[in-house]
Amino acid sequence: MDAAKPQQQQEEEQERKASMETKTVMVFSSEEEADSSEEEEAGEPVQNHRGWKAMPYVIGNETFEKLGTIGTISNMLVYLTTVYHMQSVSAATLLNVFSGTSNLATVAGAFVSDTYLGRYTTLAAATISSFIGMVILTLTAALHSLHPPSCNPKGGEQCQGPSGGQLAALLASFFFLIVGAGGIRPCNLAFGADQFDPRTADGRRGIASFFNWYYFTFTVAMMLSATVIIYLQSNVNWALGLAVPAALMGASCAVFFMGTRLYVRVRPEGSPFTSFAQVLVAAARKRHLPLPETTTQLFDPPHRSKLVSKLAYTDQFTCLDKAAVLAPKDALRADGKTSADPWRLCTVQQVEEVKCLARIIPVWSSGIVYFLVLTQLSTYTVLQAAQTDRRLGNSGFQIPQGSFVVFNMLTLTLWIPLYDRVLVPALRRVTGREGGISLLHRIGVGFVLSVVTMAVAAAVEHERRRRSAPMSCFWLVPQQVVAGFAEAFASIGQTEFYYRQFPENMRSVAGALYFLGFALASYASGLIVMVVHRATGWLAQDLDEGRVDLFYLVTGAMASVNLVYFVACARWYRFNKTDDDAAGAGDIDLHEKASANSAPV
Repeated sequence: MDAAKPQQQQEEEQERKASMETKTVMVFSSEEEADSSEEEEAGEPVQNHRGWKAMPYVIGNETFEKLGTIGTISNMLVYLTTVYHMQSVSAATLLNVFSGTSNLATVAGAFVSDTYLGRYTTLAAATISSFIGMVILTLTAALHSLHPPSCNPKGGEQCQGPSGGQLAALLASFFFLIVGAGGIRPCNLAFGADQFDPRTADGRRGIASFFNWYYFTFTVAMMLSATVIIYLQSNVNWALGLAVPAALMGASCAVFFMGTRLYVRVRPEGSPFTSFAQVLVAAARKRHLPLPETTTQLFDPPHRSKLVSKLAYTDQFTCLDKAAVLAPKDALRADGKTSADPWRLCTVQQVEEVKCLARIIPVWSSGIVYFLVLTQLSTYTVLQAAQTDRRLGNSGFQIPQGSFVVFNMLTLTLWIPLYDRVLVPALRRVTGREGGISLLHRIGVGFVLSVVTMAVAAAVEHERRRRSAPMSCFWLVPQQVVAGFAEAFASIGQTEFYYRQFPENMRSVAGALYFLGFALASYASGLIVMVVHRATGWLAQDLDEGRVDLFYLVTGAMASVNLVYFVACARWYRFNKTDDDAAGAGDIDLHEKASANSAPV
C-alpha cells in the first residue's frame, strides 16, 4: 500500500499539469480569438505574414531595380556630353534638375501610397514606369534618329547638338524614370517591413535583418553598376550598355509580380499629411484661446491602435496644443472618443506627430548641405577622371571615368560590418548606449568627414593642375574613400534617425523626407554651378582652364558653416518618447533602461 502511494501521487500530479496546460491553451486561444475579433470589429483584416518566404521576391526586385537604374544614372553625365554633345555645365545642370525632381517626387509618391493606392499598387506601377523609362532611354542610343550624329571634337570637328525631337525623347525617358523613383523610393523599405509581423519577436528580428540585407544588396548593386554596366557603356557601346540595365529592370518587374500571392498588402489608412493640415488649421482657428493649465484638459481619447505607438506629451511648440483644446463649440460623436469635425478638434496624438515633424525639420535642413557635397563630388569626379591617366599598367585597359564611385561603395561595404560588429560593441561598453553613440553623434561625424572630403578633393585637383603630364587616376581614390566613410555615418545615420523618430504611421513620410533633402540639394547644386560658372569661370569645359579646386574649397566652407548649424540643432533636439519608454528611441542609455526595467525592492 505504502509503495503504491508515490505512484498514485505522481499520476495525480501529471493530471494536474495536463489540466493546467489545457487551461493555458484555452486562455491563449481565447486571447487570440479576442484579438482577432477586435481587429475584425475595427475593420482590420487579419494578415498572414509570410516573412522571409516573400523576401526573395522583395529583395530580388530591389536588387534588379538598383542594377537597372543606378549605374545608368551615375554615368549619364558622360552620355549627355559624348552622345548628345551637351556642354558639361548644361549637362550637370540638367542632371541636377532630374535628380532633384526624382527625389521631390517621393513626397507625392508617399501621399498617393498612404491615401489611395497602398504600397503594393504604388510599387507595381512605379516599377513598370521605370522599365518604360529605361526602354525609351535605350532607344535614344540604339536609334540614330534619336541622338545627334557622332563627331570627333578632338580633331577640331564641330559637334551638332540635339534637335527638339531628340531632346523630347530624352526628357520622356527621364519623365518615366522620375515617376518610377517617386513610387519606389518612399515605399520599398516600408513594403519589405510589411511582410513581417511587428507584434512578434521573430517579426521584429526579421525587420532588422531585412534592413541589413537591403543596404547590403544596395552596395553590391552599386558596385556592379559602377563596374560592369559602366564598362559596357563606355568601352563597348551605349546601345548595349543601356539595353542591359533595361533588361534588368524588366527582370525586376517580373520578380516583383511573381511574389504577389505571398505579399501582405497593407491597405491605405489616410495620409499623415492630411492629419498635419488638420492640426495646423485647428490650431489657427483656436489661436485666441488660452492654453489649459494642465494637459488633462486636452482632448486625449484612449489610444486604440496596436501598431502605432502612443507618443508622450511634450512641452515644445505649445502653440500647437490649442488644436487639442476642447472648446464649448467642439462636438464629439456618439462614442465620445472621436471628434465630429477633425478640422477643428484634434487629438493629442495628432498634435505630437506634428511636433515630431517640427523638431526634425531643423536637423533635416542641415542634411541638405551634406547632400550638396555628395552631389558636387559625384559630378566633378567624373570630369576630373576624364583628364587623368586611367590606364591599368601596360594592359591598355582604361577605367571608365564614371566607375570611381565604386571606391565609395567598397568603403561602405567593408566599413559597415566592421562598425556594427566591432566598433559599436566597444563603444557600447564605454558609453552605455545601445548604438554605441547616439544617432545625432553619428550624423555629426559624417558631417565632419564631408568637410574633410572637400578639402581632400581640392588638394588633389590642385596637384592635378600643377602637373604638366596627366597624373594617375588613383589620386581620386582618397576623396572617394573619405566620402564613403562620411556616407556610412551621415547617410545611414539620417535614414535610421528618421525611421526611429517618426511613429509607425509616418514611416513613408520618413523615407520621403530623406529624399526631399536630396532633391533640394540637387536643385541648389544646379543653381550654384550656374552662378559660379557665370560669375567666376571656374567650371570651364576644360578643367585645366577652370579652377575646380577653388570651387571645392567654397563647397567645403559651406559644409563647415553647416556643421556649426547642425551642432546647434542637435543640442536643441529632444528625442521622442512613447508612454512606455524611459528613454527616447534611438538614444537609449542602457544603464537607464536597466534601472527602469529592474524590479522594485
